[in-house]
Amino acid sequence: MRQPDGARPRRERPEDVHPALAELRRLGVRVVIAGNQTVRAGELLRALDLPADLVATSGEWGCAKPSPEFSAKVLEASGAPARDTVYVGDHPANDTFPAARAGLRTVHIRRGPWGHFWGGDGGVRATADWVIRSLTELSDIAGK
Repeated sequence: MRQPDGARPRRERPEDVHPALAELRRLGVRVVIAGNQTVRAGELLRALDLPADLVATSGEWGCAKPSPEFSAKVLEASGAPARDTVYVGDHPANDTFPAARAGLRTVHIRRGPWGHFWGGDGGVRATADWVIRSLTELSDIAGK
């Protein structure tokens, strides 16, 4: 498959992204990908045709993590109550803590430098509802 200009080739993306998101969609879970990125990054992500219901960026929304406005946008995009919305992230200050303050369920993923660095932190472990190593673990969480 030809990748859009500026997009990372599939082999450089974590291998679990596509199958994990596809399985969540198969289970009937609404999948929203949102992050601190530019409008152009949003365009590139959508061009990858990931199995997601929505891809949005802070550049498009006009607010960024860790602001309460960003968490509110995520919740609005989820279409579900906060207690039924699961937010996945690798950094406590940008992801876990603000999402938890907004009432969302939180997953800390131990991936990349931030995910591993913060994965053993007591505050992260106390705040996150789950700590995972792979997105494929989300299908088990979706049933809870």
